Amino acid sequence: MIDLRSDTVTRPSPAMLSAMVSARTGDDVYGDDPGVNALEAEAAHLSGKAAALFLPTGTQANLVALLSHCQRGDEYIVGQQAHNYKYEAGGAAVLGSIQPQPIEAAEDGTLPLEKVAAAIKPDDMHFARTRLLSLENTFGGRVLPVAYLAEAWRFTRERQLALHIDGARIFNATVALELPLSSLSCYCDTLTICLSKGLGAPVGSLLCGDADYIQRARRWRKMTGGGMRQAGILAAAGSYALENNVTRLQEDHENARWLAEQLQALGITVSQHTNMVFAQLPPEQVAPLQAWMRARNILISAAPVTRLVTHLDVDRAALQQVITQWKAFLAAQ
Repeated sequence: MIDLRSDTVTRPSPAMLSAMVSARTGDDVYGDDPGVNALEAEAAHLSGKAAALFLPTGTQANLVALLSHCQRGDEYIVGQQAHNYKYEAGGAAVLGSIQPQPIEAAEDGTLPLEKVAAAIKPDDMHFARTRLLSLENTFGGRVLPVAYLAEAWRFTRERQLALHIDGARIFNATVALELPLSSLSCYCDTLTICLSKGLGAPVGSLLCGDADYIQRARRWRKMTGGGMRQAGILAAAGSYALENNVTRLQEDHENARWLAEQLQALGITVSQHTNMVFAQLPPEQVAPLQAWMRARNILISAAPVTRLVTHLDVDRAALQQVITQWKAFLAAQ
């Protein structure tokens, strides 16, 4: 099966599974699982932050991040299409009584700072207290410019806001920019990193920040049900991913670029950013194309704008099959 629906569908490699099987474990709630401790220490080192916390999912990592920044009645400013606003079931509002203030992102994925400034509430009892700016990097595969991150950092310092980065795919950004993670994470107070997307781990995310913040986050992780026990088995996959699967993300970017070129040669309007290709389809082709591909063991989430995501389980030969079948589909129309 060739699966281009997302990079969340990756499966652990034999080498990663071997690392998991041989992992030493303790009890992470007691803080004595050596695998979790090593993973958190490595994430803190790579991000240049004082501490890190291992969580089961990216959604929980973002929720805990917001709960640790904001109190009931506080507000965070976020993109209208941001994952931690639109795609995480309203968790911050429902579980934390934290009000989101969404604004439209620019074409490059940035939140225009003049719009952010206009959205900040006055210090008045009628309004929620604006505490946090949340950005997403990458956003729709787009890498946020370093100059923008630096400007956003200065902006939040001037306005006494914290700055959080939903960095689910931030290593795609570092690879595209050929920079270490610390060169991006230096422009935020906190960031999340997803291990189960392009990095290929079966589960897990990391939240990085200063020591006091991570201590608060550890309590919120427990309260929201994320305190795992012998989690070193899972942490071993994350450590393997950080050691072996970061630089190889460049292959995904190159494969996505190749796929975009091939689709464009078929007359399809496409855009491509890092490991994501967006193909524009006539509405009448959406359902038939999805069924055609599914019948040929190719999974896509067809839509008027179809997102195709490359990852470590899809090589160039598999993408060639996708193009062959797409050509056949168009010929049969």
